[in-house]
Order: sequence, then structure tokens, then C-alpha cells
Amino acid sequence: MLETSVTGTVSLEADRKGINMSRIMRSFYGHADHLFSVKVLEAALDDYKADLEAFDARIQMRFSYPIQVDSLRSGLSGWQYYDIAQEVIEHKGERLRVMHFDYVYSSTCPCSLELSEHARETRSRLATPHSQRSIARISLVMNGPEKIWFEDIVELCRRAVPTETQVMVKREDEQAFAELNAANPIFVEDAVRAFAKELQAEPRIGDFRIIASHQESLHSHDAVSLLVDGPTFAQSSLDPMTFAGLRA
Repeated sequence: MLETSVTGTVSLEADRKGINMSRIMRSFYGHADHLFSVKVLEAALDDYKADLEAFDARIQMRFSYPIQVDSLRSGLSGWQYYDIAQEVIEHKGERLRVMHFDYVYSSTCPCSLELSEHARETRSRLATPHSQRSIARISLVMNGPEKIWFEDIVELCRRAVPTETQVMVKREDEQAFAELNAANPIFVEDAVRAFAKELQAEPRIGDFRIIASHQESLHSHDAVSLLVDGPTFAQSSLDPMTFAGLRA
């Protein structure tokens, strides 16, 4: 059982004054005892449109999804929690199934790594490259009838950027993580391109948007990059809080 936050909206004709808000809840609760799936969300969306006489509608369910992961070397395991939202949108007669997924990772600055090595080699000074906790928020359209599982997105992200933050850590795991970071230095622009390459190779995924934020340990500001593929998430203007909501 996962605690879930539900957002439901409908669009009304201009001559309609409004809706009875409890009817949105009643329509949703008609499906509350069903095992969660996108089909259940679509059935609730159909009820929204019928019960509220709406021409467009949207429903989104947000939750934290646990996956058990192993430590890098020590043989320990623990639960990693992923913030996920499933969304079904009906707009102008077209229906979209969208997933939003947050992936938290560590990013080592390639420039800082190079400078640290330069200090060691030229001045025999010990220097440590700066790394930071980072987050990628991936929004994607789910294509076709074949399901894409949450675990599939996790594996996709790990292939793109393998330095996912760890759950259970002993000294040998911390050393392995340091080695993994040094082997995979990455700028924020590199990160969104790496995620995009994996997303484009997955036929179950259509349009997508990636926002990555490297929450700097050197600068007083974060480094953020945004990459969009396809028209679904393309927009000329951004909500002023788009990047502010990216906190790992």
C-alpha cells in the first residue's frame, strides 16, 4: 500500500458556472478499491467527463515507489524511494498517458577533477574535485499498448548516469562510490543528453522532457539544464517555479 496524492481537473464550457467539487472525489472513489493501473486512471477520467459534463479532463496520481537495491561492495541492501507521478490527460479528443519520474544521483565536475589532478601532479598538493547531489526530473509520454514499468525507467537512468545515490553504505561502498564518480565525471548538459539517448532508444517512450539540476557545492547557485524532444512538452515560456521545485 502506497500513500498517494491525487489531482483531478476538468474543463467546462464557457457558459457553465462551475462544478460541485465533491463530485470529482465521488467519481474517483468509485475506483479507489481497484488495483492501481493506468487503465484504472483512464476509467476514472471517463467518469470525470461523464459525471461533470466536461470536454477535457486530467487525473494525476503521485507517490513514492520503493525498490530494493544492493550496496556497491559490502553485500548490504536497502530501499530506494522514487518520486513518481502517473498522469492521464484528455485534450481536444486526444488522450495522453504520461509518467513523471525523479532520479537522484551524484555528479562530479569534469573541470574540477582535472584541476585536482593538475594540483597533485604539478604541485604535489592534495585536492578533491567537487561533487554534488543532483536530480533529473523526467517526463515522458507512454507509447502504445505495451507497458513500461517503473523499474524499466530506473534501469534506463542507471545506464545513462550510473552514479545513483546510495541507500546502505559501509567504508568499502563509499570507496566504490568515489571510484564510480571519478570514472563518470559529468556536466549538467552531458547528463540531460545521456538520459535523452536512452529515452530515444526505447520504443515504448514518445515525447519527453528532462530537467537536470546539479546542486552546486562550489557555486552559490545551481546548474540546471533542460532538454525537450517532441511537441508535447515544448513551450516558449516556463513557470518561474519550474527549477525551484528541483531539490534532491
